Formats: sequence, C-alpha cells, structure tokens
Amino acid sequence: MMVKRGGLRLRGVEKAYGTGEAAVCALRGIDLDVAPGELVAILGASGSGKTTLLNVIGGIESVDAGSVCVAGEEVSARSPSALSEFRRTHIGFIFQFFNLIPTLTARENVEVVMELTGRGDRRRVPDLLAAVGLTDRADHFPAQLSGGQQQRASIARAIATEPDLLLADEPTGALDVATGRIVLGLIQQINKTGRGVVMVTHNEMASHIADRVLRMGDGRIVADELNAEPTDAVALRW
Repeated sequence: MMVKRGGLRLRGVEKAYGTGEAAVCALRGIDLDVAPGELVAILGASGSGKTTLLNVIGGIESVDAGSVCVAGEEVSARSPSALSEFRRTHIGFIFQFFNLIPTLTARENVEVVMELTGRGDRRRVPDLLAAVGLTDRADHFPAQLSGGQQQRASIARAIATEPDLLLADEPTGALDVATGRIVLGLIQQINKTGRGVVMVTHNEMASHIADRVLRMGDGRIVADELNAEPTDAVALRW
C-alpha cells in the first residue's frame, strides 16, 4: 500500500516585514490544512503572499505568530539550527531559477545534497537522473544544460533525500511551454508516489494538475477550490 506523506497544518500564521508604520503584512492569520499526499497549487498576484507562505512552510522564514506543523511535527517554534536540520531531512525544494552549483556536474549536484544531509543512497543517483531524463547529461555542468535540463536536475536533487514534502516555487516560470509540461509531469509523477507537493505558480493552467487550488490576496487565502479531475500535465496548453 502506498504511504502518503507530507501533511500540513497552519493556524493563525502571520508574517510582516519591517516595523512600525513601514511594516508590510505578508501573511494575515493563515489557517490551512493539507492532507498527506495532496498536490496543492497556490495562485496569486505579485505581493499576495504566496511565496512567503511557501517559505514559511519550508522553514526558510520564521513566523511572527501562529503555528506551522509539517508531517505531524511542529516546526514554527524550533531554534534556527533545529529548523535547518528538519528542513534538510524532510523537505525538498524546486526553485524557479534552479540554484544548481555551477562548478558541479548534474550528478554531483544530486550527490552533494546526500553528502550534506547524510540521507539518501548515492547508488540511487543514476536512477534519479534517469527518472528525469538526464542519463546522457549526468556529467555535464549547469552551463552545458538547457533551462529545462537544469530544472530536471534540480528535481532529481530535491527528491534525493526522500523528503516528506516537495515545495516548488514557480517551477515553470523560466521555461517554455513544452519544457514546462515536462517539468509539471515530473512533479505529478512524484506526487503519485505519495509525496505531498505544494506549488506556487502564476500560471493558471499549471494549477490544473493540482488536487486543490488556493488563491491568495493581501496576505490571505481568499479561495480554496477542489479540483475534482486534475489534468494530466501532457494535456496542458497555455
């Protein structure tokens, strides 16, 4: 039986930048439940709070108030070092601009995460690269890879440590339509193994692969929509 992973529970989460009259409220009392194994897309205009919400879930940013539970564990009250450890071992990140280490090959970019976290089996690296279609590019440096290939390498890196939850911030934002469909298809495949996924996107069509779509405005979740029939990524058009 497939084990579903990566549930979330947020209660009263608030986050502001700056102080006094200059403070900007990015999150205003967010309450959110995400079931283990669920694929959730977050839509919203620039400044709506969607990336801040993703960063709070991933422990990249602390909260000013409220609680954040990931995979059944309270993380918002942890010390910076404990939070960093939790993030390394339980959460995988996919970024818009890939964030690969330029002096390492695709294979080495995946291996280094295993070395830093002490998690994952390096013997699985060829399988991970094969799963994202990079077997023949394993020994190429990022500058020798296309944007889509770099994003696929970053996906292999994100799942190398077997995280409970995958967080994706605009994963198709720097890609053309055809390559974007491939990347979204990989995210769907990862989700079908039981791993939870939360994806921030500005692309309405990309959100069609999700089980649920959250819409944000002015630091709040203004809509929470169930997608009864998620679309297969290969069928997307935008």
